Formats: sequence, C-alpha cells, structure tokens
Amino acid sequence: MKELALYVLDLAQNSVVAGAKHITIDITADVKADHLLIRIVDDGKGMSPHLVERVTDPFFTSRKERRFGLGIPFFKDLVEQCGGTLTIKSKEGEGTIIEGKLKLSSVDLVPLGDMGSTIVSLLVSNPELNLVYRFTLNDYSFTFDSAQIREVLQGVNITEPSVLNWIKDYVNEGSIEILPNINISKKEGAKKDYEAD
Repeated sequence: MKELALYVLDLAQNSVVAGAKHITIDITADVKADHLLIRIVDDGKGMSPHLVERVTDPFFTSRKERRFGLGIPFFKDLVEQCGGTLTIKSKEGEGTIIEGKLKLSSVDLVPLGDMGSTIVSLLVSNPELNLVYRFTLNDYSFTFDSAQIREVLQGVNITEPSVLNWIKDYVNEGSIEILPNINISKKEGAKKDYEAD
C-alpha cells in the first residue's frame, strides 16, 4: 500500500468487524525523537491471547469467509521495514489496541495520504460509529470527533454527500503530510520544527 491512510483504513475496518462502536485513531509524529506512532483503539469484542499471537500471520484469519487476513500482517511488515515495532494489546469483551512505532526518517516510510477519504469511508459504511481521529506533529494538534460533528449537524445525517465532502476536506486540511526528511507543512506552528536534514 502506498499510503499510511490505507493501512489505517484496513485496521479500523477490522475493528468494525469486531463489533466496535467507538474507534480512536492516533497519529503522532515527533521529528526530534525521529518517531511516528500510529495507534488504533477500539471497544470491539477483543481477542484471546492465542489469537493475538497468531493475528500477524498472513495465512491466518478468524473469518470463515476470507482465507487470508492481511491488514495487520501488512502493517507489521511496514512497521518493521521502517525500523519500528508493533504492539497488540487485547482483552476479550473489552477491545483491542494496535500500536505501531516507526522511524520517521526511514526511506521506507510511505506518505500519510488521504486521511479524509479514510475517515469518510468508515463513516459511510458505519453511520453510527463514534470515531475520533487525532493527528499530532510536534506542538501542532488536530482532532476530528464524529460525535461533536453530529451535535453541530442537529439531525442532519452525517452521510449526506455535502457533509461527507466537508469532512474529507476538513480532515485533510488538519492533517499535515508526512514524508521522510522533507519539510511539507500546512501549519506554521509545526513548520518551525519540521525541517529537512
């Protein structure tokens, strides 16, 4: 996959399949520490310790209708290619936390990509989903909260085309493109610390 947004979409869709009603997506970049953290937290059905051990195997799936479950294995491969580590914490009946720590300067790091489309895709297929997306780059922070958006809409469906277009643009404007060793910043507050070597 060519964008981090696509990895996030696949992982979040797994959460939905697991029955999650609340999903939090955190993407945190710290240039000085040279790390990028991607964390997905859900309140789905969770996994047993045995399943957690096997879930990174590309030839394993808990779904009868699909032979291969590749979302987590692909994410694990990316994390390791970028000099990082993948951690999965889960408890049956409570939910799952998937956390990838990557080296921000890695030449194998793909761009952040279209997070707006990722958020919209999740909402279109799951209109009642409570979805929080937080993006942090150094001192800059952006948050999208579907519950807050619903309050503002005052009864208008969040899946109305005009609303979805606004959400896509809003999320993409709030997310700063991450490319290794390159200064691409839409926000002056983040730009001061995000400089190419």
